[in-house]
Amino acid sequence: MKKLLLPPQGLNVLFGVQDQNIKYLESLLDVNIGARGNELLIDGDPNDIETVETILKDFGELFEEGQTFTDRELRDAFHQIAEDRAYSLRDYVSHGRFNPSGKKSVAPKTANQRRYLDAIAKNDLVFGIGPAGTGKSFLGVAMAVHALFQKQVSRIILTRPAVEAGERLGFLPGDLQDKVDPYLRPLYDALFDLVDAERVTKMLEKRIIEIAPLAFMRGRTLSDAFIILDEAQNTTSEQMKMFLTRIGFGSKAVVTGDQTQIDLPRGQKSGLVQVQQILRNVEDIEFIYFTEKDVVRHKLVQMIVRAYEEHDSNGGDRDD
Repeated sequence: MKKLLLPPQGLNVLFGVQDQNIKYLESLLDVNIGARGNELLIDGDPNDIETVETILKDFGELFEEGQTFTDRELRDAFHQIAEDRAYSLRDYVSHGRFNPSGKKSVAPKTANQRRYLDAIAKNDLVFGIGPAGTGKSFLGVAMAVHALFQKQVSRIILTRPAVEAGERLGFLPGDLQDKVDPYLRPLYDALFDLVDAERVTKMLEKRIIEIAPLAFMRGRTLSDAFIILDEAQNTTSEQMKMFLTRIGFGSKAVVTGDQTQIDLPRGQKSGLVQVQQILRNVEDIEFIYFTEKDVVRHKLVQMIVRAYEEHDSNGGDRDD
């Protein structure tokens, strides 16, 4: 058993409402944590006790330095440290959180999300591959906004294939923007969540931010830009090659997709599936793979994703 002293005022923050933070930490590691005044008692597996001791020591020091935490931030940090013991609460504070535009703070919630953000920071081309709800698109847009506001790039280009319309949008009602908006709405949603609406509108008008179907990228060279290709599982091999060869000087590109959700016509190979074979040994390109453990939506979504994966691994639908 280990004993630690923490600042009395910090215990309320550490334990959280109805002790939910400490209960969550106990659920991640094989430990029991009790309090006697401002003394904490830790019992359980020796390795887990050591991890908890490091977490609590960091927390006490950071708290006395004036660092604040929300309940969600503490639980996110606990989750990542439990997955990666080399990670620490100080790491989370120093480069785990960032505020892309001044409106909303963003932080990775899982170890894979953290690796994804690190990969985007270090490489000019990153692929984020995994199920829905893992934060691939949102974190990519957050990094794009951050790069724009830090003047690392001069514009943001967000694109995705409009497979449902077969990239032929002429039969839809309205002007061009009206035709493509339904397919690009998730990208708009991420932007408006991160940046004030008035500011986004002005940047869209000035073409500092451009949101367009993938077909509109053909023939262009995209320099000094942060480019995101979303829903890349619905690109053909030709479209993927076309997109990747648009990247110009001073640009960074992020490609996201879920290869279990391919909507291409039967028999047509996904560009996202093929590109992993073609570029897997190319330097300065990184592939980050997410799993159902990285799903950060409602807890049911994680269970649904896992159930479908088990169904598919067992052969899917079969006629009895």
